[in-house]
Amino acid sequence: MTLPIVWFILIAVLWTGYLALEGFDFGVGMLLRILGRDERERRAMVHTIGPHWDGNEVWLLTAGGATFAAFPEWYGTLFSGAYLALFLILLCLIVRICAIEWRGKINSRAWRDAWDWAHTISAWIPSVLWGVAFANLVQGMRIEVVRTADGAVVDPARVPADALLRGASHQLTGGFLSLLTPFTLLGGAVTCLLFLTHGALFTALKTRGALSERAEALARTCGAASTAVTAAWALWAQLAHSPNAAAWIPLVLTAASLTASLALTRAGRPGPAFAAHLAGIACAVAFIFAAMAPHVMRSSIDGAYSLTIAQAASADATLLIMTIAAVVFVPGVLLYTAWGYKVFSGRISAEAINPDEGGLHPRKVRDSSQPEAVIGLNQIGRASCRERV
Repeated sequence: MTLPIVWFILIAVLWTGYLALEGFDFGVGMLLRILGRDERERRAMVHTIGPHWDGNEVWLLTAGGATFAAFPEWYGTLFSGAYLALFLILLCLIVRICAIEWRGKINSRAWRDAWDWAHTISAWIPSVLWGVAFANLVQGMRIEVVRTADGAVVDPARVPADALLRGASHQLTGGFLSLLTPFTLLGGAVTCLLFLTHGALFTALKTRGALSERAEALARTCGAASTAVTAAWALWAQLAHSPNAAAWIPLVLTAASLTASLALTRAGRPGPAFAAHLAGIACAVAFIFAAMAPHVMRSSIDGAYSLTIAQAASADATLLIMTIAAVVFVPGVLLYTAWGYKVFSGRISAEAINPDEGGLHPRKVRDSSQPEAVIGLNQIGRASCRERV
């Protein structure tokens, strides 16, 4: 196995970690105004993701950085061509972070409601756009090889299959609307429904009482819809767009995991159901990357314009240094992540939350003598998620 293939697999693992873990963060945010009927329940829902969301974002940063270092041509083609869509995702991620951190800063219902709506909207939009983005990688985009000197399109017959053409680069020549097709929009529905189910299961697992019961009931409904839509999209992808027969393996594993999760949810076992659903998302990401191979970006104009793993990869010396660094540091990161989830593995009761506590008085936000203000200034590294949110 060559180093470019190793790093293609490692980047798939990084995206798996991000979508499988950040998926329930998105799901909880999407359901914040649906499941949360009052301040107690909405605060409890935010508390469930409070200790985890920032660690989950690290998977995204690492995946983007690894792509930049290991496959610079892939990074350049994707991020320059799909700039508008990726910028919209980034903007929503920033707004969502602000909503999580700022909703409890002022003790005002209007303030909290505004940030809760911002949280909800900024969770729905990326949940759809991530599916659209990955569906485009499977389907192919309007990519051509263009000479950098004059912008002329290179004849497909002159494009080598295993190396970049000197003086030319792969460019996405279609606009934002070219990324929206029936196949990619269905891909957006897949991630949206999967994250909704993931968030409902996580809420059921991490809360108590009526909120947990409603979340579990919603997970049963969403789980059936997400399993059906995912199956339809995956079969369409494999039969129409994937040249790789090995992609059937993660496809079957995805179907088995999501079906098992649905059965466990209906049996009233949210813990095993959540684990099976997480495995289903992981297998779905594995299917996407298997369906892409041996390309990192497929051209819908001409197969010769497709960007292969070999073409996009950095030099072997770069990949070797990256591999050594990954072997040294990644195990520690994984252990720390597992430890963090173990520490915050308890359930949260909405009934135990006082909705009138926390936050600065809305008319005295500049008064540093308020107890909440002192906590806000000295909580870095010490305060719990409950105090911060």
